[in-house]
Amino acid sequence: MLRLATTADVEALMALRIEAEGWLAAAGIDQWRNPQTRGPALAKWMADIEASRTWVVEDQSVLATVTLAAADMDFWQLDDSPDSAVYVAKLITTRAAKGSSLGGRLLDWAGSQARAQGKPWVRLDCWRDNLALQKFYRAEGFEHVRTEAPTHRLSGWLGQRSAEVVRHPGTVLSEDAGR
Repeated sequence: MLRLATTADVEALMALRIEAEGWLAAAGIDQWRNPQTRGPALAKWMADIEASRTWVVEDQSVLATVTLAAADMDFWQLDDSPDSAVYVAKLITTRAAKGSSLGGRLLDWAGSQARAQGKPWVRLDCWRDNLALQKFYRAEGFEHVRTEAPTHRLSGWLGQRSAEVVRHPGTVLSEDAGR
């Protein structure tokens, strides 16, 4: 079940991130390794939760999260028509969900949100050096737009796919009707 996150989910969201930090480090990927970034990440999550932009997937416990964020203007330019897309951020799934295509299903759901808003694109940025994550997004139908490298950011690989793309049609996530 997919539902809007609440402040009661913050501990579970941080647990997902810490689990991802460990998995990334074990894979030799230099992303989120600095625990000092947890505080700013938590502050952003709180703002996104309060603005009803962060969602969680749960089944007895929180299995995944995704935020539908505003265009990050450190990366996207006015020439990109930033208002023409839904932007995926903080997509994290628990390792226990590996093999369930949960991340891909969340991307399909983001596409449904873009379609509902009349937007043709789903966009995201990811860590410039995380080639495995870039490969995942390409396999999910994203095309590399360009790589930006602002000195104060480590993310910057920009990808987009048509909002019409549905890669996992038989496993659609359902939203909690009580939201």
